[in-house]
Amino acid sequence: MGKRKEESISKPGSHKRQKQEYTDEHSDESIEEENSQSSADIGIIESIQLKNFMCHSMLGPFQFGSNLNFVIGNNGSGKSSVLTALIVGLGGKATATNRGSSLKMFVRDGETSADISITLRNQGKDAFKPEVYGGSIIVNQHINLDGNRSYRLKSKSGTLISSKKEELVGILDHFNIQVDNPVSVLTQEMSKHFLQSKNEGDKYKFFMKATQLEQMKEDYSSIMKTKENTCIQIEQGVERLQELKLLYCEKKERYKRIGFVNDMRNHLEDLKHKMAWAVVGEMEKEIQPIKEGIRAEEGNTEKFIQKLEECQVKVNEAEEKYKAIQDKLITISEEAQALHPQCISLKADVQAKRKAVNEAEVLYNRCKTELKRLGKDDEQLRKRIEELKSSANQVSEPEKLERQRKIAHLREQLKAFHDEEIMIGQQVDQFQQAIYKCKEEHARLRREDYDVKQALDAKQKQLRELKDSKTNTLKRFGPHIPAFLEAVETAYRQGRFKHKPVGPLGAFIHPKDTELTLAIESCLKSLVQAFCCDNHSDERTLQLLMSKYYPHGYRPQIIVNKFRSEVYDVRHRGVHHPEFPSVLTALEIDHAVVANCLIDVRGIETILLIKSSRKAREVMQFNRPPKNCREAFTAEGDQVFERRYYSSDYLRPKFLSKDVEAEISHLEKEIENKKAQMTASQQRLYSIENEIRQNEDHLHGHRRHQKELQIKIRTTNAEIADLENMEEHQSVDIRTLEDEAEENKGKMESVKKDMQQQSRKMEELKNSLQVAEKKFEEMKQKIHEVEEIAGPIKDELNQADSEVENSKRRLQHYEDKQKEHLACIKRHKELLTAKEKELEEKIAQARQIYAERIEVSRTVKSLDAEMNRLRERINSENDRHGNREEIVQQFHDAKERYEDANSKVKNLKKFIRLLEEIMTQRFKIYRQFLRLLSLRCKLYFDHLLRIRACSGKILFDHKNETLSITVQPREEDKAALNDVRSLSGGERSFSTVCFILSLWSITESPFRCLDEFDVYMDMVNRRIAMDMILKVADSQHHRQFILLTPQSMSSLPTSSRIRILRMQDPERGQRTLNFQNRNGKEDDQ
Repeated sequence: MGKRKEESISKPGSHKRQKQEYTDEHSDESIEEENSQSSADIGIIESIQLKNFMCHSMLGPFQFGSNLNFVIGNNGSGKSSVLTALIVGLGGKATATNRGSSLKMFVRDGETSADISITLRNQGKDAFKPEVYGGSIIVNQHINLDGNRSYRLKSKSGTLISSKKEELVGILDHFNIQVDNPVSVLTQEMSKHFLQSKNEGDKYKFFMKATQLEQMKEDYSSIMKTKENTCIQIEQGVERLQELKLLYCEKKERYKRIGFVNDMRNHLEDLKHKMAWAVVGEMEKEIQPIKEGIRAEEGNTEKFIQKLEECQVKVNEAEEKYKAIQDKLITISEEAQALHPQCISLKADVQAKRKAVNEAEVLYNRCKTELKRLGKDDEQLRKRIEELKSSANQVSEPEKLERQRKIAHLREQLKAFHDEEIMIGQQVDQFQQAIYKCKEEHARLRREDYDVKQALDAKQKQLRELKDSKTNTLKRFGPHIPAFLEAVETAYRQGRFKHKPVGPLGAFIHPKDTELTLAIESCLKSLVQAFCCDNHSDERTLQLLMSKYYPHGYRPQIIVNKFRSEVYDVRHRGVHHPEFPSVLTALEIDHAVVANCLIDVRGIETILLIKSSRKAREVMQFNRPPKNCREAFTAEGDQVFERRYYSSDYLRPKFLSKDVEAEISHLEKEIENKKAQMTASQQRLYSIENEIRQNEDHLHGHRRHQKELQIKIRTTNAEIADLENMEEHQSVDIRTLEDEAEENKGKMESVKKDMQQQSRKMEELKNSLQVAEKKFEEMKQKIHEVEEIAGPIKDELNQADSEVENSKRRLQHYEDKQKEHLACIKRHKELLTAKEKELEEKIAQARQIYAERIEVSRTVKSLDAEMNRLRERINSENDRHGNREEIVQQFHDAKERYEDANSKVKNLKKFIRLLEEIMTQRFKIYRQFLRLLSLRCKLYFDHLLRIRACSGKILFDHKNETLSITVQPREEDKAALNDVRSLSGGERSFSTVCFILSLWSITESPFRCLDEFDVYMDMVNRRIAMDMILKVADSQHHRQFILLTPQSMSSLPTSSRIRILRMQDPERGQRTLNFQNRNGKEDDQ
């Protein structure tokens, strides 16, 4: 086990600056061992620092251990100041310290304020707000000279958390710290008073305060006092109740004396009965003409039904004709659709053959390049042979033959290396070309896959919107449109708009010819989703609303155009064609503002709609365009100008189509096709990626081989050069070079043959390509012819559709007439129902007034006049005898006050009975708690005395509130138990320590503080008492003990859990405190 720690406080001496130091009498191993032991996690005091407190300018900081701490020093050194600061710093009152009656008395003379800083440990699972304060809570208290104090609660890092005392109270409650409890903090004055006191009542009060039973008793007394006050209130309430009862009886008698005007009131009631039934009679006379009118209208309903049946027959006939033409058109369309796979196959064949032609051209060009290289090699060889022949000299025959043999061998190797290098180079080119083509194909497929995915997402979104639009057509313009329009309507009702905005514009326009729907959408584009405002103020308000419903960047256009109730007159500036309509005439527009907006922004009166693209070209480009015509649109959505033609990006209408089911079916098919296309594309991408990886592996291998060959070629050339240059006049074997030249010629012939073969193959492939392209063009022409056949059938279909629409319009006309007729009947019936309901209400009111019906011959007007005269007479009588309603009201008020007071008195009596039951139970538990704590205190006191071989006991007299302690110093004479007053000062102090330890065993607190507990003990008793305290502290590692004593404590045992803080001796003019090692060594901490 490590050594005990001791901290001493020395005088400043000759140091230039004041320094705080902690000293350890032994090795650092004690610190590690202390940290390894279990200790308290929350509530213990880690450190205290004082500034300008009492007579000290600076004390601390004192670093306390987690278990047993001794603060030693001579009198006046500041031991009790530390304990006083602990009480005051944790919110205790000045009077609780027995050192002053006011906080301002703790400020050092000559200073304006004092500061106390206390650090509490805040660790473990029961820590207080660990995420805010961390492992420690720093409590700073600032005391002013006027006696006011302020708190600053900081975290471990020094961050200010709170300045409220409520937060400190919450921390103390959480840690169960009670600075005013003498068992938790026993000051010097309290300790001396307790040791010297011979009053048994004081000991009993000490016990009650330590166990907090005194506080519980005071609370119960306060409750009983409140109960007595409540009983007094009940007695007063009973007296008040009698007064209210007398007043109630008085008002009741007066109420009974006003019955003489009842005759006139009875006659008035009779007139009211007649008035009620007279009103009923007059209403019955009003209802009769309405009933007769309804019967006449119902007689004409049969004519409308007959006309509707005739129109329905014509609609069915027109629809059957339309269905037959549509089936014919579908057959032709299916025929054209059947040709599309063949067309796609022929297109793929053309692409494959074009690729083969390109590859043949690459091989032909490679042969051509090889032939040029061989020609240059042949020319160089011939020059070398000529040079050798001209410079040949006589050399010894054997050496010459040997060198020629070596050179020939090396040239054969060199030739083999060159051939292999050429072959490797060709293969590298092939792999590079293959990788390049695969990467191009891969990039193209990735782009196509991305485009297909984007198109699929768009179509799926469009499909969802179409399905939603089946229940609400406005959802076709976006799922948020209904909610947005409702918000616009709400804002308009609230007066935020001067004129209600109109939009989306597409909701107010309807194509007359369904075949022109795509053309109209291509023409209007985003205007279909636009909104129109009358002024810029409304525009800003609408923009603000849009920001809540539209994502940023996707808000529709807002057009500011002065609202007019009539459509512009565009007869002089609009286009007029005998055969083709303009966009304006092709639309049914529900709102004049929408028509004017489209005229201003898009000029729809100057745009023609021509179904056939061929006709559109004839009208706009082959001849002079019609007057006032700027452009035209075809049924496919193509845009035609006088000298330009733009194909449409739209394939099908999105917003204006009437047949939603057909659009949904078409979109579902397109989505399935896109998904299949994406699956095939993914498979093709995977295949190409594998092919690229394989080719790249082959390419890397061939490049390594190529580098090795190049190294061998350079080495061989160097060896040949060395042999050829061994002597200045060395001859060369011309025969070898000539053989090489012959071999080179053979290669050139072979390459020429390959070129001719590749040329023939290339021509064959080109011919095959031409044949495939011709077939492809023929198939395209065939598809075009089939589509041309479908043109007239489409015209027939349009005509049949027009007949269907006309028939439906006639049917709709008569349906509207019938609806109007039925609505008129409905209105009359509703009026009749309302009148009858009103009649029933009047009858019900009349029956409430008088149950039996009275036949009244007088009119309502005459009855009302007589009732008014009678009321005037009654009022005159009331003026003489007093207001009847006032008398009735006073009677009811008096009755209500009496009943309310009676109820309150009953409730208070019930509350008192319940409180008596609760307090009886509480007092029973309190007495039981008092008995159990007393018993535990007795047992522990007896146990502690036996440690010193003494005997004794504690006698509690709860009735007289006294506590007596009897002690026998030795075991020999057990019969003679002495009162504490007969003991010596040391024995009495020892017995008092045993009593305090007994109280420790029955109370809970994170730390215990004792000041000069051993002041009257001799060495033997002090030793025994100290051993007892050490044993208690060792058995309670989770609790902190701080003991203040003037003794040196040099005889304490060695333990890592014991820490001694030695105070420096008092010195005049002291300003700061330094910590110094006993040996004079400085150890900064």
